[in-house]
Amino acid sequence: MDGDKELVNVTYDELKIGQTASLSRTLTRQDIQLFAILSGDVNPAHLDESFAEDSIFRGVVGHGMWTGSLISALLGTALPGPGTIYLNEQLAFKKPVRPGETIRVEVSVKEKHEEKHIVVFESCCTNSLGETVAIGTSTVIAPSEKIRRRRPVLRDVQFHFHDRFRDLIDRCEKLPRVKMAIVHPVTMAAMRAVEEALKEHLISPIFIGPEERIRKAADSIHLDISDFEIAPTEHSHAAAKLAVEMAANGTVSAMMKGGLSMDELLSALAPSSAGLRTEHGISHTYVVDVASYHKLLLITDAAVNIVPTLGEKADICRNAIDLWRVMAGEDIRPKVAILAATEKVRSSMQATVDAACLCKMADRHQIKHAYIDGPLALDLAISQEAVQQKNITSSVAGDADILVAPDVNSGNMVAKQLTFLGHAAAAGLVLGARVPIVLTSRSDTKRARLMSCALAVLMAEARREGRLK
Repeated sequence: MDGDKELVNVTYDELKIGQTASLSRTLTRQDIQLFAILSGDVNPAHLDESFAEDSIFRGVVGHGMWTGSLISALLGTALPGPGTIYLNEQLAFKKPVRPGETIRVEVSVKEKHEEKHIVVFESCCTNSLGETVAIGTSTVIAPSEKIRRRRPVLRDVQFHFHDRFRDLIDRCEKLPRVKMAIVHPVTMAAMRAVEEALKEHLISPIFIGPEERIRKAADSIHLDISDFEIAPTEHSHAAAKLAVEMAANGTVSAMMKGGLSMDELLSALAPSSAGLRTEHGISHTYVVDVASYHKLLLITDAAVNIVPTLGEKADICRNAIDLWRVMAGEDIRPKVAILAATEKVRSSMQATVDAACLCKMADRHQIKHAYIDGPLALDLAISQEAVQQKNITSSVAGDADILVAPDVNSGNMVAKQLTFLGHAAAAGLVLGARVPIVLTSRSDTKRARLMSCALAVLMAEARREGRLK
């Protein structure tokens, strides 16, 4: 048997004073949730972000006994291991443990008592900075016979958290369906997005493009579009031009990209003569729901601005802030992290210089309604542990709502890594025009497609009410 697949104990006679064993574990938010479920300890200091922010810890912390359970795991599986009987534990907590922190637990043999084979262990738990988070003394009855057992294979635990996307989709129930131009919808992916949005009563579509190909695409998924308007055009260029005209004259309040390139669609609305430009430039924002992060995360720009200038980055920030405020409410300011490879401003790295300028623009109220900090490396933007390790003081670091990438390559890579490796759901909108634009992809999940349409509904309603310029 392989050693890592086998549990082997250390008998009383084999134990020596000073003998040690250790293990390391990283506390995740799922660990906190699971510990609360099993123990019933639903103290809001562990589970409620807003409550925890006002506590002495200034954020969510793990249960103290989660650390204690690591000591139990070490004693029960390694030293002494199988056959150990736990008698007593004295434990003192020195520092809180936060999500993302890795804790190292070490136990050492302090005393041996021949009667009943009682052994006393000292235990020490430290974080990655070497700081002691807990110390204790454990008393056990050590096994007298050698035991070898195959390590049990535990089943995966799947969490069914409250669906963050569903909340926003449900908010659209009381809103009128948005009149949406479906531009050149000649693919199954585009028609599937329309079908799902219709079932949720989110949109009232107008199909724009070659009529025969549109009907063929609808038939391919058995979608009946006989009750909806089709505005026929000869090709995709004409479809994009007509959709922009409809948006400019108020016939539609939103657009969805079908089977044409994004460049083709954006080029139709780019000229000021098209009548769809606002005071902000055009940009794209992903709204990402990733299980390993404690809230929805916006990533921008990952699709439109290839190497944005400082002015374009300012508009990218403004567009994302507008979207976030429509999603979360106008009374709460989002935390915007301007990403770069380092948190230091370096004249040789334009991304860091731009980040510093954006922060100063926020100080001068040129970018409003948000807390902005940068440059910040990605780990500093989203990891409290990284913030502690680097001793960064920031209202944004470790808790960002919006990540602003330095260019389209890095933004797209971050978003795709989260979706394909982190199994996140990512909805997205093109912003900065007078109507929101939904982008569709064959790789989008149903949740992501619905969320994109729901965001368009919410943005269109905010513009109708005059809450957006």
